[in-house]
Amino acid sequence: MDTLNGIDCFIRSAEAGSFAEAARQLGLTPAAVGKNVAKLEQLLGVRLFQRSTRSLSLTEAGRQFLAESTDSLSQIQAAMANLATAQGRSTGTLKISLAPSFGCNYVVPMLAGFMEQYPQIVPDLRFSNRAVDLVSEGFDVAIGGGFEVSPSLVARELAPAHLVLLASRDYLDRSPPISKPTDLARHSGILIRSPQSGRVLPRILQGPGEQTCVLKMRTRMTLDDPDAACAAVLRGLGITVVGMAHSIPFLERGEAVRVLPEWFVDSGTINIYFSGRKLLSRKTRVFVDYIVDEFRRLELSERLAANIK
Repeated sequence: MDTLNGIDCFIRSAEAGSFAEAARQLGLTPAAVGKNVAKLEQLLGVRLFQRSTRSLSLTEAGRQFLAESTDSLSQIQAAMANLATAQGRSTGTLKISLAPSFGCNYVVPMLAGFMEQYPQIVPDLRFSNRAVDLVSEGFDVAIGGGFEVSPSLVARELAPAHLVLLASRDYLDRSPPISKPTDLARHSGILIRSPQSGRVLPRILQGPGEQTCVLKMRTRMTLDDPDAACAAVLRGLGITVVGMAHSIPFLERGEAVRVLPEWFVDSGTINIYFSGRKLLSRKTRVFVDYIVDEFRRLELSERLAANIK
């Protein structure tokens, strides 16, 4: 097990570029990670890293060992987890990336049933609006949208990622009337930057009869968080374009209304992602299946769809 720990510390350090970041991912101290790597180097009889006070770089032997060991370690770890599960000893931490609001409102309420069914699996939830790198950051699964689905990543669809126009009644009562998308050009926009690019992305509205229109509003303010945008809407500062998942609580409480309710932005799908590069662990497989089944049982795909039938 010491050898496996050493290989794990080596791979995480190589991918992260530092012992400190690898330690953060593994829940260890940087000194412990460095000690485990040093033991591995002693066992192998080669130096894997060139170390300095400011940098950590792979040697030629380190690059070769990284290329040949990454997938093998993942398969060994998954095989051990699956064997433990088969023997009735399902245990382990499940590292999950979630968007804050979506995770709190939709996924966290589902976890009680999962934890009752699999009491020895410990969910470790990390909330962030960015698309994490599952492999290099050590996540088992991520739930959200905006991930690049590469050959190393598998995605199972949960619900549509529809965006809608949201405003307060107070703002609409004191602003020019809106009867068609082009009327929005006279209105204050509360715009949200993409967490991936840092830019405000252009949006195409879709409407009845397959109509489309480029969304244009005056920039009143720009934010990088959809919850903050909704808070600005409630203060009557303008109109925002936000996911149905964020809008539903405000719509149900009557705190905000949809502007042009027959129009919406289709930004893809909300998915649950997991790595396709390695043998999937049993704990990951049962969690993915559970979440997909819960979304289906609760009919969340239909609830999160913005297009009015």
